[in-house]
Amino acid sequence: MRKRKRPTPADLGLTAGEGRILGALRTPQRIQEFVVGLRANFEQDGDTLRSVRGVLRHREAHCLEAAFVAACALWLQGEPPLVMDLTAAKDDADHVVALFRRNGCWGAISKSNHAWLRWRDPVYRSLRELAMSYFHEYFNNGRKTLRTYSTSFDLRRFAPETWITGEENCWDVGAALDDARHYRLIKPAQMRWLMPPDATVLRADDLVQYESRDRKTARKY
Repeated sequence: MRKRKRPTPADLGLTAGEGRILGALRTPQRIQEFVVGLRANFEQDGDTLRSVRGVLRHREAHCLEAAFVAACALWLQGEPPLVMDLTAAKDDADHVVALFRRNGCWGAISKSNHAWLRWRDPVYRSLRELAMSYFHEYFNNGRKTLRTYSTSFDLRRFAPETWITGEENCWDVGAALDDARHYRLIKPAQMRWLMPPDATVLRADDLVQYESRDRKTARKY
């Protein structure tokens, strides 16, 4: 089995301090714990898509920013920096996770202010299986909203300065992820059979990790 090339922090343009932080995250589980521990980026001063450096500086992230951090940490451990986009119906927000594999099965590292859309153990035989694991609890305004998932998206197609060390928002990377090939999870005819979440699930959905200035913003992320 060919050993993957493991870049050094310097190869990716990271400082020694940034490299120590990310290099210490030696397993997907440690990476998950790190991104969950970051404050939620509620984008209260406008939309952001910070690089890994920007996230480490602000110590906060939303799902895609956290996926950048997770993918970079995985890359430093010799694994490919892969992410997957989950798209929702128009009245709900999309979600992005970082991908990893163990024994041929997919798992996901994920940051969400809710309990539902977080870590997934590496037990899923395909990306579709992994995406479907998010389907049941992916809802908004009392209806299930998850619609498509992307192919695995390799961030090595972009120079490190565009998503790891850049000082500007990484809009081009986000746009490319939006444009990646996506696959439908359910057919239109199946939508009529979707059962809305019951009262207990809706109460559980009120639980968030980080509170915002207003409850609506906290629930969005």
